[in-house]
Amino acid sequence: DPDPRAILPLEAFHVPRRLGRTLRHAPFELRVNCAFAAVIQACARADLDDDERWINADIIAAYTRLHRQGFAHSVEAWRQGELVGGLYGVALRGLFAGESMFSLVRDASKVALVHLVGLLRQGGFALLDVQFMTAHLRQFGAIEISRGRYRQRLAAALQAEARFPNPNGAQVEGEHNGETTS
Repeated sequence: DPDPRAILPLEAFHVPRRLGRTLRHAPFELRVNCAFAAVIQACARADLDDDERWINADIIAAYTRLHRQGFAHSVEAWRQGELVGGLYGVALRGLFAGESMFSLVRDASKVALVHLVGLLRQGGFALLDVQFMTAHLRQFGAIEISRGRYRQRLAAALQAEARFPNPNGAQVEGEHNGETTS
């Protein structure tokens, strides 16, 4: 419950100029929920050092269960059939909590983030929580807000009806944003 808390306002998301040029060349195939386990494993390996590693076996198991239930999602950047970048997070009603990202080639995770924002806008999401401010996120328009203001935005997001889009049709068994599927 950090104070201040970093969010990426969906309505004010900014694509840096150089990344815009990269996007025009479409260097990656973007997929959703096709390789969740591989994304979280890559994010675990991307942690800075073993002493501060927070994505451990228990975290991986918990998020994998959330993925099977339809709450955790991955956005993946692929090149020539190989996963080269991506991110994962948790969707709950109108909230998407971004957890971690990785990149094996330049701009792969950034392109995945741009795709995520498009999906969240399409799905009717109200809040993209990125927890802590970094220079990497600041370039996209991330801001810090007080705990009280965050809690107000969170309450509103949890009232929103949103659905995480799955454009490539990968199916996850179980629940989707709290709704049971059959």
